Amino acid sequence: MLKVFADRGGTFTDIVAVTNNQAIIDRLSRYPERFLIVSLPKGQWIIVYKLLSENPEQYQDAAIQGIRDIMGISSNEPIPTEAIEVVKMGTTVATNALLERKGDRVVLLITKGFKDALRIAYQNRPNIFARHIVLPTMLYEQVIEINERYDAHGNELISINIEQAKNELQVVYNTGIQSCAIVFMHSDRYPEHEQQIAQIAQEIGFTQISVSHQVSPLMKLVSRGDTTVVDAYLTPILRRYVNQIASQLPGVKLMFMKSDGGLVAAEQFQGKDSILSGPAGGIVGAVQSSKRAGFELVITFDMGGTSTDVAHFKGEYERQLDSEIAGARMRVPVLAINTIAAGGGSILYFDGSSYRVGPQSAGSNPGPACYRRGGPLTVTDANVMLGKIHPQYFPSVFGIDGNLPLDKDTVIQQFTQLAQNIQSATLNHCTPEQVAAGFIAIAVENMANAIKKISLQRGYDVTQYVLCCFGGAGGQVACLIADTLGMKKIFLHPYAGVLSAYGMGLADVRAIREGGVEQPLTQTLIPKLHQLMQYLETQANNEINEANVQTEIVRKVNLKYEGTNSTLSVNFADDVVLMRQKFENEHKSRYGFIQLEKTLIVESVSVEVIQKMDTPEESLITRTRSLFEAPEAVEIVRMFTADKWHDTPVYRREDLQPEDSINGPAIIVEKISTIVVEPNWQAILTEYNHLILQRL
Repeated sequence: MLKVFADRGGTFTDIVAVTNNQAIIDRLSRYPERFLIVSLPKGQWIIVYKLLSENPEQYQDAAIQGIRDIMGISSNEPIPTEAIEVVKMGTTVATNALLERKGDRVVLLITKGFKDALRIAYQNRPNIFARHIVLPTMLYEQVIEINERYDAHGNELISINIEQAKNELQVVYNTGIQSCAIVFMHSDRYPEHEQQIAQIAQEIGFTQISVSHQVSPLMKLVSRGDTTVVDAYLTPILRRYVNQIASQLPGVKLMFMKSDGGLVAAEQFQGKDSILSGPAGGIVGAVQSSKRAGFELVITFDMGGTSTDVAHFKGEYERQLDSEIAGARMRVPVLAINTIAAGGGSILYFDGSSYRVGPQSAGSNPGPACYRRGGPLTVTDANVMLGKIHPQYFPSVFGIDGNLPLDKDTVIQQFTQLAQNIQSATLNHCTPEQVAAGFIAIAVENMANAIKKISLQRGYDVTQYVLCCFGGAGGQVACLIADTLGMKKIFLHPYAGVLSAYGMGLADVRAIREGGVEQPLTQTLIPKLHQLMQYLETQANNEINEANVQTEIVRKVNLKYEGTNSTLSVNFADDVVLMRQKFENEHKSRYGFIQLEKTLIVESVSVEVIQKMDTPEESLITRTRSLFEAPEAVEIVRMFTADKWHDTPVYRREDLQPEDSINGPAIIVEKISTIVVEPNWQAILTEYNHLILQRL
């Protein structure tokens, strides 16, 4: 049987497959440059494979093509689905549709008098001195105002005129809009009017009907409305993508990664849950593999080509309820991921007085200058200049025919030119390698600041944490980032280059349901909370939909001080004093003070049902050399670090054995990434093939 975990990213689609089929392994072993194969206990193997996400001449969908390549099936044959046990994937389809504003056409139905409520929104000004304010484009195309109203206590003030609503909806439907978002005042508590309108929309033939009391059953019209519109805008695109995948894999169990770090069955995958589908897989992969390596406090650091994602983990996944992604506000639980525009492809330039890195990226086309497509200087080129990346250890896939190595000469030439420009502008004499090192220092500072935002600025001491580094470019700067933050340990998994895909295989099925409360936290409220949570738990169990499976249940309460707006999440307990104490500890750590005289308000509660999945085991490796025999370097190269050139040994990761230790400066190359061990750092390999870097 074959299990497939796939992550479709912006540039590459990564695939990790687990199989016990000897025939597949024998065939793929003939192509060691394309497939990485690792044996696991109990007669299983892991196959790692990367292919371009977009290659329209060759294939329609990268994930399906990856499955075909692994099974050795040509593009016109049907896939033998009885041989596939499960496919779990993360996708950026919805994220890209949101970024490019290519979702479906949506009509918004809202209470009369609130036509512009979502446009006006909260009037917050993130950039207080901007004279010219650019509002994000609205995702809905038309608005229908429905004359209906409940008051805040559930008394019906105005009932719906059914005939009029029918006519107005029919007119919009005739213009070709097939997706609608229904958002009425107070409908998170009194949903009858929304249900009536949804019924009419269904009879008319709308194919996507997002109703606010189901999508986001929490108070606040604007954020509930925004979330519902995002859902109506993206779900149809997601449905088409899911159906396209499912049509080629009939009868196969297909699951997708949600933004909250849990898996969900394909037919229940919704637009509002899909925005961080890919990055969420990376967080899960980093956290679960770090836990297997014995680390409980983790900062995850995922550096790709365009952006870097960082997250904080202290015993449980951190989620945030309110987020704004690509100009769209949403109120759904998503993993707390901080993304910055700094990656291997970030463009370097000198603006006449200072060095700048990013936020623009050279992408995969034209790519960095060394990719032989006339691209600009990037972070990757700076590492080539400094001797941290060497063309002979990088795949030769560049140039017009895709068979040439990285172009080091053009990098040296361009940095030399840049050094001269800087000298004539500032009268500072810098060598080309010092210029490259200066740009790297700025990129590292940007990334370190992103980590400070999720850790130090929220009261956590990062020096106690391990830095779990992954993504194609993570290993090149890991030591520099740890030094900047005072961190002592770095963890590098053998599949670090494809950890987002591996994370799909380590994830559990999770269903989260929320309910609004908005009442003071007192002992008399506890029975009501129990009742609400029981109802939410039933709903969540229906989503998981499998009988006789073992589940774990996490109950949370979102609390805030009366008259404030920022909630903190604590575990639910029957004892009010205990919950208050937990809230105050968290508030003190986050904001530095507490307000004993203030009443605590329960804003909402959430129930998460977790179903544990079968996950692949870690591979074990044994030592065959004697303990006193050190690993042999492939060659000695020159590397510029700490303001001077060093003679630096290069090791291949596959030549290392458990308990080998390597002192920096050194370079460790593997199939899917390069790891730079800086001076004063030491790399040690464990029996699980984990590389641990420690500060000496």
